[in-house]
Amino acid sequence: MELDFERCYRAVDSRDQRFDGWFYTGVTSTGIYCRPSCPATTPKRQNVRFFPSAAAAQTAGLRACRRCRPDAAPGSPQWDVRADVVGRAMRLIADGVVDRDGIPGLAARLGYTERHLHRMLRAEMGAGPLALARAQRAQTARTLIETTGLSMAEIAFAAGFGSVRQFNDTVREVYGTAPSELRTARRRCPAPGGAGTITLRLAYRPPLHAEALLDFLALRALPGVEEVRDGTYRRGLRLPHGPGEAALTPADGHVTATLRLTDMRDLAPAVARCRRLLDLDADPTAVDGTLAADPALARAVAAEPGIRLPRSVDGFEMAVRAIVGQQVSVRSARTTLTRLLTHLSRPTRSSPGSVDQEVYALGSAPPGRELLDQPAEGAEEGWLSGFPGAEEVLGVPDEVFGMPAGRRETIRTLARAVADGPLDLAPGGDREETVRRLLALPGIGPWTAGYVAMRALGDPDVMLPTDLAVRRGAATLGLPDDPLTLDAYADRWRPWRSYAVIRLWRAG
Repeated sequence: MELDFERCYRAVDSRDQRFDGWFYTGVTSTGIYCRPSCPATTPKRQNVRFFPSAAAAQTAGLRACRRCRPDAAPGSPQWDVRADVVGRAMRLIADGVVDRDGIPGLAARLGYTERHLHRMLRAEMGAGPLALARAQRAQTARTLIETTGLSMAEIAFAAGFGSVRQFNDTVREVYGTAPSELRTARRRCPAPGGAGTITLRLAYRPPLHAEALLDFLALRALPGVEEVRDGTYRRGLRLPHGPGEAALTPADGHVTATLRLTDMRDLAPAVARCRRLLDLDADPTAVDGTLAADPALARAVAAEPGIRLPRSVDGFEMAVRAIVGQQVSVRSARTTLTRLLTHLSRPTRSSPGSVDQEVYALGSAPPGRELLDQPAEGAEEGWLSGFPGAEEVLGVPDEVFGMPAGRRETIRTLARAVADGPLDLAPGGDREETVRRLLALPGIGPWTAGYVAMRALGDPDVMLPTDLAVRRGAATLGLPDDPLTLDAYADRWRPWRSYAVIRLWRAG
């Protein structure tokens, strides 16, 4: 990917935070690379090179700046927007696929040979998949070094390194110092909450309208799975190596994330999924600029800048929510889903490092003990549960679903397609192919497939013209509320129609 030198240099000279994560500045005279907003003195032109990724800068022999910490910058928004192979690969690498399945596994997920995949990533990112995964491992290792009391050997394997020696060599090369010196320099004690608990900051490009995010998630929160309380969103996670939980609190310039993990190898996937959930890698300036050009939306954009697109940590969960929500209100869908979860709930593990005690999820209780009327109140004693998987949903009896037979069978058909493999609802799935396969399932129409594409696959350019709340919001703003007319009108919002849908929902 070619970078325009003059444009990049102007961004560096003005220390423009909007470009953090878009590219990285390499300074050949000092041997370091920085984010564009680094507060250090602007380097001379002849000493500057620009790189499309941190991995490319590391491959060129540069180490990360200790002042601006470029590895902690927001991710490039293009990986959320782009639906091509490179964009899909970057989302899968962020989710830890290379660490779990290696380069062959990544290539198989994408349907390309390893050689061709390496060539495409090298051309776009300046580094191959192994170098990109290595850069992520280094960042994960640094986070664990600075925020936990784990031994260096434990950190090495939790971050995905094959050996302690490889871990030491990589940290020295990327950060220019030994792992033990990184821990001493930060002088940071492990976060409260016991073993397995990590607190870190998730950066974003301002502005971020946190109230809109929390309002959206609170309205749809499922007891026992998620909750919003005192400005913090908490939810259970199903991660590759075990269950986890995330508590996300928006703050000025970052989101504070407290993660409780049963296996530290899940740190990178947990961070990637939380970032996707809150849409933290978006470019709100570009989105709002396009939408504000429409006089009908200009006032709403000015009043509430930085509206994000709430996404999902679990594609199957979002698809089930979409099917249950067909032609019913949000409240009714939430009631139906709560009934389903009540049947599927089971005892969950207590938090790592705590005393051995059973903590019961929504819908289950010890013998002789009644269920709580407000299950979220007891969630602080243990963990919130992740949404059930496809195999679990397939075993639910008819009477538990509490919905029409056709819709019930649609959920089962979806679950079979996910469990058997032909339907990929992961972030790295092919969006067009996934939508095509969804539409081929009985009981799934354009609205359901579009909702899944928007929230599960992260497509930023989905319009839902038949959605009742969207039409109501359009009417409120003086826009046409006829589906065909509204759909044609929405072309002016491309490529950010999904964000326009969120604003129409709020207006309605």
